[in-house]
Amino acid sequence: MLENFSEIKVESPTDKIIRQIRALITSGQISSGDKLPPERKLAEKLGVSRSSVRDAIQKLEFYGILKTLPQSGTVVSGMGITALEGLITDVLKLEKSDFASLVETRVLLESHCAKLAAMRRTSEDITAIEDALNNYEERVKQGLPAVEEDLMFHLKIAEASKNSVLKSLMLIITPDIVNSFIEYKVCDDSANNKVVQEHKKILTYIVDQKGNEASEAMVEHLKDVLDHSNKMK
Repeated sequence: MLENFSEIKVESPTDKIIRQIRALITSGQISSGDKLPPERKLAEKLGVSRSSVRDAIQKLEFYGILKTLPQSGTVVSGMGITALEGLITDVLKLEKSDFASLVETRVLLESHCAKLAAMRRTSEDITAIEDALNNYEERVKQGLPAVEEDLMFHLKIAEASKNSVLKSLMLIITPDIVNSFIEYKVCDDSANNKVVQEHKKILTYIVDQKGNEASEAMVEHLKDVLDHSNKMK
């Protein structure tokens, strides 16, 4: 009988805030370019701490849903991406087999992103990818979780591909990948140094504009997580 019960997950204030904001965006009550109220007013309205509001905004910024502009406040960005992301997260209730499909999709997207990034990257793109790599490496050295820093490295490569559809698809699946990595304990701390070296190899090929090599290095880099997901089918 025990197998008929499922774990009860209690949402944090931050998660509840994110759910409210996303619902307002996907329902059309908030549109692209609209400005959110200040943190203080949002916290008062929602009956939560400002730190919870700040955490929610930072997470939504990470996924490209919100953007904080100097002297302008926090605004909604990427309406189309956000609507799709909301639908997919609601519809795609990840089971073990779904996670494998998600990883397979990621490998296809990222190998092509790496190839295009090597062909189209600018000096600004290189700097952004290097910064993301440095942030990841610093977290690894400190022995801290680095899942989001790892994925930011990959998102910067997607941006360098100059293909807006590929970038959009990466933004759509990224939240589910992050949640699944944590839930299924995919990331092994002992492998983090290996990941750093693989990231550096990919970056080198992108800098040298070697598209095929960059693509192959990306596939090799994602091989471990792909193998892991296949075992879960």
